[in-house]
Amino acid sequence: MKIIISNSSNKPIYEQIAYQIRMSILNGDLKEGDSLPSIRALAKDLKVSVITTKRAYEDLQKENFITTVSGKGTFVSSTNKERLKEKNFKLIEQKLVECIAIAKASNITLDEFKEIVDIIFEEE
Repeated sequence: MKIIISNSSNKPIYEQIAYQIRMSILNGDLKEGDSLPSIRALAKDLKVSVITTKRAYEDLQKENFITTVSGKGTFVSSTNKERLKEKNFKLIEQKLVECIAIAKASNITLDEFKEIVDIIFEEE
């Protein structure tokens, strides 16, 4: 599993870790039952605090992406991908409502807004 941390990102490191693991699961790179590194091993690999990786794993566990079995390790959960996709759609819609309100208040046209979205979508 390859995780890249950006110190110049405005996102906290634990969110970067959780996001990349989440995307690996949704993309099928990590499959149901796959083992994840221990919190300590991941922290050591990424050269970050154990607290940081623990927070990322806690967030992923709350979202049912991963499961921790005491004494055995952490694994990708057997989650319904369609349910997760629907949850992400809802989150995207909420964020877009906020962005559209800002765009309208700034007199940004729909075409300009779409152009911004296209550019950002292609970059990520």
